[in-house]
Amino acid sequence: MTLIEEQPIAPVIAATADVDPRAVIGPRTRVWHLAQVREDATIGADCILGRGSYVGPGVSIGDNCKLQNHALVYEPAVLEDGVFVGPAVVFTNDVFPRAVNPDGTLKSADDWHAVGVTVRTGASIGARAVCIAPVTIGRWALVAAGSVVRADVPDYALVVGVPARRIGWVGEAGFPLRDEGDGRWVCPETGRGYVETDGALAPEGARS
Repeated sequence: MTLIEEQPIAPVIAATADVDPRAVIGPRTRVWHLAQVREDATIGADCILGRGSYVGPGVSIGDNCKLQNHALVYEPAVLEDGVFVGPAVVFTNDVFPRAVNPDGTLKSADDWHAVGVTVRTGASIGARAVCIAPVTIGRWALVAAGSVVRADVPDYALVVGVPARRIGWVGEAGFPLRDEGDGRWVCPETGRGYVETDGALAPEGARS
């Protein structure tokens, strides 16, 4: 008889992490040293929140996501499944930031309207990138380290620079795609083909 060891269900939260009791943490998610998860945040299963990372109130994070050390995810950000957020990445949430009102009084939560960053399935944000809300990072896109994202990023796009601009395409494996001509692109790692149409990319055979 073979015994099958069951995977632990409960999340693993470091004693030095600060997780609000109103937050929801999915099974097998790991929250490491000095990470902070605020009230009403929802984090899916099998995620990793690195040292010193921050998840704001009401932020939604899907399954299998990774937030590296000191990543700052301010509300009302939404991360779908399989998102990678590199070290010291910042998601902003205030279009016109001020500490005080015109009369000199300290701004409160009622004095501004938070806007968020949305990151679609499988996308990756490189170290120290800044995503200026409101903005959407498309599925499987790759934002290079140090970039400043001020506009929506298409699915599968590779963007770099300040401000970020598209310089190519990437596949699900994360490798830059090879241009085969006539709008066809191929992943050098997996051999999967993609088709570019009117500035958008999709896997071969995918429904438009």
